[in-house]
Amino acid sequence: MTLAFEVYWSFRSPYSYLATPRLMAIARDYDVEIDFRPVYPLAVRVDGFFERQDPRWPFYVGRDCYREAQRLGMTFGPPRPDPIVMNMATREIAADQPYIRRLTHLGQAAAERGKGLAFATEVSRIIWGGETPDWDKGDHMAEATARAGLDLAELESVIGQEGERLEAAIMASHGRMEEVGHWGVPMMVFQNEPFFGQDRIDTLIWRMEQHGLQRRTPAEPA
Repeated sequence: MTLAFEVYWSFRSPYSYLATPRLMAIARDYDVEIDFRPVYPLAVRVDGFFERQDPRWPFYVGRDCYREAQRLGMTFGPPRPDPIVMNMATREIAADQPYIRRLTHLGQAAAERGKGLAFATEVSRIIWGGETPDWDKGDHMAEATARAGLDLAELESVIGQEGERLEAAIMASHGRMEEVGHWGVPMMVFQNEPFFGQDRIDTLIWRMEQHGLQRRTPAEPA
């Protein structure tokens, strides 16, 4: 029996980036269906989120992500530009958020074409991999989208014409997160049970194995 789980994921989350190769491996190696659901980061979803955090927290996250990336054999670096527009000194979030809105809408359009996780994997690599300054300029986004098996111009056309519908789908994903009882990303949900964080992927596999998770045979396509 094919199992299914949901993935809630943000383009502004470095931990979401760190989770993507292992999520792709699950899709490749196991008989599962993944419902990829891009969401906005807490900094955008929750007014005053950063203002309520200890000022040391962002520095720890950066240090931890560098360490985790080394452990996982991944490259890592601060995004240039940041997917959210934010004054790091005052921790004030701008009302207008062109980068994260575009990315999340593109992610939703990609998910509707069955390639949301692949798109997130490729795009997050240019944002968080530390090797692509000005990821939003030139051909970086188009090339990343092509590696995911999609056409950026086609996705851009969709988000230009169907922005309200895509936004409603993203808001529905926010509502679903509330329903299952967690707010953070990356979050996987299996049978209404949330598994928060890239360090809970092994726990997710363990739980699905209890419900009969099977590996794919070598000839079976993902």
